[in-house]
Amino acid sequence: MMAEQGRHNQPPSFADIDLYDTDRALKDAVVANGAVDEARLLGAFGRRWGAGEMGEHARLANENTPRLQAFDARGERRDTVEFHPSYHHLLKESVGVSLHCSTWTPDGARADAPSEVARAARFYMVAQVENGHLAAVITTRAAVAPLATAASPVAVEMIRKVVNRHYDPSFRPWEEKFGLTLGMGVTERQVGTDVRGVATTAAPVADGYAVSGHKWFMSAPMSDGFVVLTQAPGGPVAVLVPRFRPDGEINGLELQRLKNTLGGRSAATAEVAFRDAFGWPLGAEGEGVRTIMEMIQLSRADCAVSSAGLMRAALAHAVHHTRHRDVSGRRLHEQPLMRAVLADLALETEAAVALVFRLARSFDLASADPAERLRARLLTPVAKFRVAKIAPALVAEAMECLGGNGFVEDGPLPRLYREAPVNAIWEGAGNVLCLDVLRTLGRHRDAVMAVVDDLAGEAGDLPGAAATAAAVRAAFDSPERERLARVAVERLALLATAAALRASASPIAELFARLRLAGAAGATAGTSDLSTAEIDRLLARAMPG
Repeated sequence: MMAEQGRHNQPPSFADIDLYDTDRALKDAVVANGAVDEARLLGAFGRRWGAGEMGEHARLANENTPRLQAFDARGERRDTVEFHPSYHHLLKESVGVSLHCSTWTPDGARADAPSEVARAARFYMVAQVENGHLAAVITTRAAVAPLATAASPVAVEMIRKVVNRHYDPSFRPWEEKFGLTLGMGVTERQVGTDVRGVATTAAPVADGYAVSGHKWFMSAPMSDGFVVLTQAPGGPVAVLVPRFRPDGEINGLELQRLKNTLGGRSAATAEVAFRDAFGWPLGAEGEGVRTIMEMIQLSRADCAVSSAGLMRAALAHAVHHTRHRDVSGRRLHEQPLMRAVLADLALETEAAVALVFRLARSFDLASADPAERLRARLLTPVAKFRVAKIAPALVAEAMECLGGNGFVEDGPLPRLYREAPVNAIWEGAGNVLCLDVLRTLGRHRDAVMAVVDDLAGEAGDLPGAAATAAAVRAAFDSPERERLARVAVERLALLATAAALRASASPIAELFARLRLAGAAGATAGTSDLSTAEIDRLLARAMPG
């Protein structure tokens, strides 16, 4: 009898879900952005990552956080991090499908289209299950960019060892390993995001540099090598610092502590001191900031895709719960007020998916099309600004749909909520992104305005599109453009989203434009001016069946 009471009015477990087939917005975005031939493979991938087994690994990896082992039993510096086996399982799965390298060829060139879109689809689905281990995936994929420009034998060989499906977490010299992961260290305590003021030094030595200093945040600290921004005699330079020196001895990287972060609990971010650590140059002295910019752009794009994945996961759990929960004699999912809330969550999620996948398409086309290259450069911080900022609020609203059940750590919503803010902070918080957009405007004004014109053309006669484009142009041309930067970036993000939806023939394109471009959106979900028919359409797309 007690068991029966325990099951009363509680939704069934939300496990063994096909993350691809149940996501209409994802399927439409994949087709619209040129990856239609990937559909069968993505279906198998969605079933694999939607399996209850993967959700259980996510839970275990987050409940059993990493531990720093600074010294071994003899008191010698070891500077390693111990992870739960479930973390290794998740990372092995992601590396096993080339999530860390599928956009690169073994010689460091860009893989052919639609590699970015196909990878974004997989990345988006994995983020719904466990976001923390993706830090190592993000940094490894991004670090190939500066390695590919270095043209050194070491960089060439490292890229070859990255671009495979072998995950090797062993702590030994990279030369002895078949598969590698790469991390990055840019931010310092004294300068934060002002990377041009980096204080970590690089003193020239035979075949490279001796790196000394401190990094306040170093991502993926158990990687085999790190792209580190340093100050050399001739100015900033990016340096590739391996965990082991060329003679096989442990390099001078001392992990001071692991950061006690809000989210990303399965992974580790370290504070590190460099004690004459050996490293190879990646680019010329004085060019360090420029060298790492593509790496940062790739990381920002992943943050945007990851945020869209977190939004999708939160929406899916909210819809599932309300479909199986009775209140006042009716299912929550049938009640008009709840449906209005869920419809707003569905609208924002589908819009985010359209925006980030059109951005991935620009990365696919960038090598052959200068206009798409500039579009990717401009819209990467714009997409990250918009999607990463709305994700925490959306996850919180989804948590409310579950009520107290959503607030309990037994379920995934608290983890999604903790994960959401980091994407808005990592690789540039909101103001940093907006200033980056203004720098691009300052250097390429005509090309930026051409992108705005193209977006307006793609949005066509959607409600508010012309006025939104005019508002962006006016903010960009204003003598107070820095004060208005957030206005410009937010409006540009909305315009780009509407354009992406219309270009993909999305049935919600006009609805989004009416509510977000031409309308005055409410401050909370459930306040949009949606008809019953429009709500029904959004929710039918959000979760079929």
